[in-house]
Amino acid sequence: MTERTCCVTGHREIPADKWEETRRALALEIDRAIEDGYVCFLSGFAEGADMLFASLVLERAKTNPEIRLEAAIPFRGRIQTLQRKPETTDLLNGCAEVHVLSERYSPGVYSHRNRFMIGRSRRVLAVYDGRQTGGTFSTIQTALKSGRELRIIATGDLEALPQPSPSARRN
Repeated sequence: MTERTCCVTGHREIPADKWEETRRALALEIDRAIEDGYVCFLSGFAEGADMLFASLVLERAKTNPEIRLEAAIPFRGRIQTLQRKPETTDLLNGCAEVHVLSERYSPGVYSHRNRFMIGRSRRVLAVYDGRQTGGTFSTIQTALKSGRELRIIATGDLEALPQPSPSARRN
C-alpha cells in the first residue's frame, strides 16, 4: 500500500441531473486528499467517474507539480480503445505512469484492475449510487475489507451500503 496514493471507483454512467453535483463533490474530495498529503492519484480509466476523476486530477497537476495521475489499464487492447477519442488520449498522455495489467482481455481483468488499485491506495473515493451489484459495489466491499479509508460520493440511495470503517465519509 502506498501511503500517499488515492484511487477512484465509480459508475460508468452518472445521471445527468447529478453530474455537476458529482463533479463538485469529487473535486472537493481530491482537494481534501491533496491537503492531507496525497500526491499520487490512480484511475482505472473507465467511462464516467474514472474519467472525471482523471480530468480533475490533471487540472490540479497544472498548478502543483507534485501531483501525479497514474492509469491502471486492465488489458493492452483497452489502450487502443481509449486512444480513439482525443480527450481520453490527452488524459492518458497526462499520466505519470500507465500500468497495463494484462496483455489480453480475459474474464476477471476488471476485477483484477480494481484489486490492484485498492492494493496500492490508502484512500478510495467512490462515486456510488447504492446498487448492490457490479464492479463499483465489489470494489467498495474490497476497500472496506482491506481497511482502506473510503469516501463515498452519493449519486443515489445508500441505505443498503454496509457500514464503512470509522474513517469513511459520505458527501
